[in-house]
Amino acid sequence: MGKLQSLAKDTAIYGLSSIIGRFLNYLLVPLYTAKMSVESGNYGVVTNIYAWTAILLVFLTFGFETTFFRFASKEKGEVNKVFSMSMQVIGALCGVFLLLVFLFLPSVADALGYSMHPEFIGMMAVVVALDALQSIPFGLLRLQNRALKFASLKLLNIFTNITLNLVVFVLLPWLNEINPGVFNSFYNPDNQAFYVFFINLVCTSFITFFFIPELKIFRFTFDGALLKSMLKYSWPLLLLGIAGILNLNADKILYPYLVPGEEGIRDLSIYGASVKVAAIMAMLMQAFRYAYEPFVFGNSKEKDSKALYAKAMKYFIVIALLAFLVVMFYMDILRHIISPGYWSGLKVVPIIMAAEIFMGIYFNLSFWYKLNDETYWGAIFSFVGCALLFVINILFVPKYGYMACAWASFTGYFTAMLLSYVVGQKRNAINYDIKDIFKYVALFGAVYGISLVLPIENTVLKMACNTILLIIFVAYFIKKDLPLNSIPVIKRFFK
Repeated sequence: MGKLQSLAKDTAIYGLSSIIGRFLNYLLVPLYTAKMSVESGNYGVVTNIYAWTAILLVFLTFGFETTFFRFASKEKGEVNKVFSMSMQVIGALCGVFLLLVFLFLPSVADALGYSMHPEFIGMMAVVVALDALQSIPFGLLRLQNRALKFASLKLLNIFTNITLNLVVFVLLPWLNEINPGVFNSFYNPDNQAFYVFFINLVCTSFITFFFIPELKIFRFTFDGALLKSMLKYSWPLLLLGIAGILNLNADKILYPYLVPGEEGIRDLSIYGASVKVAAIMAMLMQAFRYAYEPFVFGNSKEKDSKALYAKAMKYFIVIALLAFLVVMFYMDILRHIISPGYWSGLKVVPIIMAAEIFMGIYFNLSFWYKLNDETYWGAIFSFVGCALLFVINILFVPKYGYMACAWASFTGYFTAMLLSYVVGQKRNAINYDIKDIFKYVALFGAVYGISLVLPIENTVLKMACNTILLIIFVAYFIKKDLPLNSIPVIKRFFK
């Protein structure tokens, strides 16, 4: 139980920074949706370019974040060498990438549909390269269990981002109204997307300087055998990452091509803003991932490791279902995160959150092939799910719009999750408590179903009933699997 409590503690630290960060970023969503009207399509541009950068980040990190964990864990005395090799590989990739982008910037911008704004592409190319380089020092912090510095840097980035956004989208427009002759020379209210990308560039560059202490262990070194082993391990992770990130972002990239013109960008603006409401589930996935990777690799040689993984899976699923209920039960409040002009897209939220739960379970399941150095299985599962996503988007988006995007994500992740479970149980079986998990799923289905069919129009009364249903779910969890006297802070009251 002590190791699970350690996992919970690290998840709490990572999760707190992630939750606070996401909450603060929520402040930007109403700001952006208020300043960027649906008709302007600016938010659609931001959504589309961020989707491209997410995919590029996977290419440039080349699976080396997990590869660094694996090899640094195996070779405890060679952490510095593994770190240096990882930085050299990522640095070389980023250098070649930036050289190609800026040599052919007009052509690249034209191919992506931004021939009038190549500066968007140039700025985000630098941002994604810096993010890729930072992934290894961030990984080193996690390996060393330095969760506080990790969380602090993430929060500093977000605070800086929010401050600059408030200056650009609130202060400058106000000053421009007072003295238009002074500020209109460098402030253009019709080009809000530019400021979003520029602020991102400033913040990412700023955070890089805080990794100077970690970079002191870097040495230019070459170990051909180590590099070969690392690349052999990482390339399937690259394929896995590509498939995974395509599952998350392919719809946002394909949409302007499937629904061309202003209608497509307008719909993408609505879809991109609505997906932000489901971000609480993404928060949970990210926080758990940051803590779970070092937990799994660090305990892989323990006799009870499989039992620990099984318990962690059950607790993850329960918390994910609880997060789903919280978001959906209080949607009448959470919908104000985005401007009312975007509310028509909120019907995708439960579908996207369900897809993210499948993604989280899939991530939990993935360690059977990572620990066995059979990462190619992950690539196979993810590409099957990704293929389904592409097919559904291409076939149904022209007719059903962004609802098809949501169901495509749902189908893709469910398929990948199911394949990983079936194959994993044959090759490296873990005795998951399926019976208990299904009890929680059944209870979840019952309370959520009751909430949907309750004939209550009054918002306050409806949320009060939803709160009672939520308490029932939490009470069952506490009674069955989380006795209060097992929690360190609370158990003193039971003495």
